[in-house]
Amino acid sequence: MANQFQLFKRRRFSAMFFTQFLGAFNDNIFKQALILVLTYTAASQIGVEVSILNNLAAMLFILPYFLFSALAGQIADKYEKSKLTRLTKLLELTIMSVAAVGFVFEWYALLFVALFLMGTHSTFFGPIKYAYLPQAMKKDELVGANGLFQMGTSLAILIGMIVAGLLTQLPQSLYWISATVVIIALLGYVATRYIPITPAMQPDLKINWNIFTTSMATVRYLYSLPFLFFIILGNSWFWFYGATFLTQTPEFSKVILNGDESVVIFLLTLFSVGVSIGSLLCKSLTRNRVSLRLLPFGIAGLSIFAIDLYFSLSGLDIAINADALFGIGELFKVTGSWRVFADLFFLGFSGGLYIVPLYASMQAYAPKSHRARIVGANNIFNAIFMVTSAVFAIVILNTLKLSLPQLFLVTGVLNIAFGIFLYIKLNKHVMQAVIQTDDEPHEKQS
Repeated sequence: MANQFQLFKRRRFSAMFFTQFLGAFNDNIFKQALILVLTYTAASQIGVEVSILNNLAAMLFILPYFLFSALAGQIADKYEKSKLTRLTKLLELTIMSVAAVGFVFEWYALLFVALFLMGTHSTFFGPIKYAYLPQAMKKDELVGANGLFQMGTSLAILIGMIVAGLLTQLPQSLYWISATVVIIALLGYVATRYIPITPAMQPDLKINWNIFTTSMATVRYLYSLPFLFFIILGNSWFWFYGATFLTQTPEFSKVILNGDESVVIFLLTLFSVGVSIGSLLCKSLTRNRVSLRLLPFGIAGLSIFAIDLYFSLSGLDIAINADALFGIGELFKVTGSWRVFADLFFLGFSGGLYIVPLYASMQAYAPKSHRARIVGANNIFNAIFMVTSAVFAIVILNTLKLSLPQLFLVTGVLNIAFGIFLYIKLNKHVMQAVIQTDDEPHEKQS
């Protein structure tokens, strides 16, 4: 694992890593701060239900992935990636300046516009960063680089949510939020200045600006590559699975564990740290090779610990008292709580073992000329699966009237069926795929 962290000494890795980390960090400070402002301030001021505002916010952030992912993939394949990254970060800096105005003057319509634009920014940045890695990394660095990226993303999301919560508690909180998101966007742009030049993979590509026809063409092209198609289905299932669990964390923390806000953060931390450790171990466990050998272990862990979470939560005996919520220290004393904590950690750990091999395989096996468009197709499917996860949870909890532990049980059982299907399909088509990873990075300086 020590060799894995040696990548931070390489500018071709560290510059893009910190660009990605700061972007994910800023995304989550902004989104979480907006959700907290909507929940505790805006809803009462403008007379709209909190659930409506929060669901609208979620929709506005995901919508650009449906609309622009295929176009973003074309642009990332056609143009040089360091320049594109700098342009996207200048766009982020502009958007966060707009958001700062929205926060300071409490113009909620402007904040929703900024949220949609941030979703658009993330949509265009995604194909750049994931197509960049196989181009800039050596073949034996790709798994380690993906593990570090996944670790960084998980920690950036978690820390961003924590920072947002802290900022909203400060006096003049809207000013603090505004200053923070602008400063982090500026730091992100500074990081892009160190990203080395990587040659455009298809500079003669004629871009189709019709977002609907190009999206259909990208999905059709992906379907013609069965191995990559099922890799991306597997990636998207991870987002479905993760969204199903993490979205319910605040509710099951309060309703089942009788925990306060600190418990929510602690549970999210357990999951995120688990993902980070699992992601980092992938390099050692696969001996630096792009391989799916860890996938069965990830699939098994995601099901085993989800099913055990059902039993551990069902076995708790906690009196719910909204006027006396538990802190972390009090919850540690509750019999059976450690089992719940272990389940959440190992769910994250299994997720790391599951997702890193899939992302590395997507990058390694994608045709060089279409790498970014493959990532764009991946983002389209990710968005579809995330929206489906919300519908799935609503049906289970509200229509079928099942409990939160039962939702986790159903999800764990479904994961067994999907995991077996996925592994069979990948083994069937892997021999038809030709690995595309370069032996050497395309850059002059390390």
